Amino acid sequence: MRELQLPRALRSELSLVPARTMGKGRLEAFSDGVLAIVITIMVLEMKVPPHSPHLADLKPLLPVFSSYVLSFVYLGIYWNNHHHLMHTVERVSGGILWANLHLLFWLSLVPFVTGWMGENRFAAAPTALYGVVLLAAALAYTLLQSRILAQHGRDSVLGRALGRDLKGKLSVALYLIAIPAAFASTWIAGGLYTLVALIWLIPDRRIERSLTSEAA
Repeated sequence: MRELQLPRALRSELSLVPARTMGKGRLEAFSDGVLAIVITIMVLEMKVPPHSPHLADLKPLLPVFSSYVLSFVYLGIYWNNHHHLMHTVERVSGGILWANLHLLFWLSLVPFVTGWMGENRFAAAPTALYGVVLLAAALAYTLLQSRILAQHGRDSVLGRALGRDLKGKLSVALYLIAIPAAFASTWIAGGLYTLVALIWLIPDRRIERSLTSEAA
């Protein structure tokens, strides 16, 4: 039985069609959903004082509210950076999917350590554990970046944007100082956590600049 032969012109056109690759749409949607749920769980941890109609009755909730604000800022930073990071992804691999799940695992623990630290008025052990989760999340984000670089190469948009990644390395160093410092002074630890958040609140336009130069 003779094999069906396609016309030469059609074969040439088919050869120009790019191979199918895994898209990033579901990864982005899943990550956004998880972060939205994490923030929702966190705010639900703040219990309304029963039969307390006066503003003074909210004073005992100040530590809980303070820890919530700090964690909300951190989650907002991760969402913002993750959003920019996904703009550099052209194709998704299994390694990228697992690295992303690893990051979401540590971020999903933020409500627990936030509540424990706030309810215990920034005691040493809860404050240190809060830093451990922040450190693990930072390392997980670095791992996600490395998986994307492994997939797209050092000359990719992300590779050019990261450079030496001084902000990422500085953040890890500050966490490593803050965690043991919590047992000497929780004020120092809390101040260092806040400092890291402030560092990342300053708009980081490395990826935006790299994307702009790529499009030019």
